[in-house]
Amino acid sequence: QQSALPLLTQLTTNTMLNTLPQLITYSIFVPTILRVLVGFSFFYIAFAQISRRKEISETTFPFIGKPDATFVVIIALIAGTIGFLILVGMYTQLAALAGMALTLKHAIYAKKYPRAVPLCRGEYVYLFIILFTLVISGAGLLAVDIPQL
Repeated sequence: QQSALPLLTQLTTNTMLNTLPQLITYSIFVPTILRVLVGFSFFYIAFAQISRRKEISETTFPFIGKPDATFVVIIALIAGTIGFLILVGMYTQLAALAGMALTLKHAIYAKKYPRAVPLCRGEYVYLFIILFTLVISGAGLLAVDIPQL
């Protein structure tokens, strides 16, 4: 009686259902590319919020009312910090979870507060999915994540 393991090994090594199987070699770079994309997106969100802090501070929000311009800068710095942590790959999964919460909040309020939320709802959905992928896959190459003890 023959085991199915050699057949399974042969199927996975010899027949790749991929048009360009050579590119699979570079799959280690995928989380890094996603981190760079998300990091710069969060930098843009922070920059846009700091640039529009006067207009944002004149808007009335639920639960907080009209925020002070300093509060808007602090919120933008939080977004920038999340972007920096994801970009360099430090505490990537925790930063991605915080980024998921931020993108979910922004996606919900994108239509109602367009000056405070610089991207459209669809872009926040894309960012949420990418961040979820980073939570599952980890930081990837060129990260400075601290190893677990």
